[in-house]
Amino acid sequence: MVKIWELMPQIVTAFGQTFYMMIFTIGISAMLGIPFGTYLYLIRPGSMMQMPRIYLVLDMIVNIVRSFPFLVLMVAIIPFTRLIVGTSLGTTAVIVPLSISAIPDIARLIEQVLLEVNRGVIEMAEAAGANTFQIIWKVLYREARSGMVNSITLITITFISYSTVAGLVGGGGIGDFAIRYGYYRYQPEVMIFTVVLIILLVQVIQTTGRIISQKLDKRL
Repeated sequence: MVKIWELMPQIVTAFGQTFYMMIFTIGISAMLGIPFGTYLYLIRPGSMMQMPRIYLVLDMIVNIVRSFPFLVLMVAIIPFTRLIVGTSLGTTAVIVPLSISAIPDIARLIEQVLLEVNRGVIEMAEAAGANTFQIIWKVLYREARSGMVNSITLITITFISYSTVAGLVGGGGIGDFAIRYGYYRYQPEVMIFTVVLIILLVQVIQTTGRIISQKLDKRL
């Protein structure tokens, strides 16, 4: 029977790899996904800058990328990953497919959150002479900020599970550690311990996201 404390250095390293992947993945995907989702909202039929044909194309692209199983996507874009980071192996390499997978998810969630903004508030801003940029920053984002935080929290939790696949390309992470030690080496106590750690990590992220969301929610 393996003593958990003997594996603590590997566990700490695995957690570090998971945090590294998540920080960069969520950071990159949020920087690209939020503007993309906002654009989808603006050009959808009946919206402020409606462009039905462009929206139809972009909407189809989002749906196609979101429908790809992450493992298939990761393998399919290996040449692109190698072009971006110089290698298709390692923790940094995993960030590329994780980000590509997360961007359309965030975009779709942001679009849906913005659709929940009261249309009357937007019309009041338009009547006051606000331009599109001002409406986005001072109305849409302000009204939807709580929902946006919830969306980012949801994506973060979802992609912690996706990062488990990182082990297939040497990316590491706590999920990969659980599989390598708990499953392949038949050490159930290690599997249970790491699963508990993952559950605690998810709870911390969920609680933090909820607290921030509640503080930003104008309805409370």
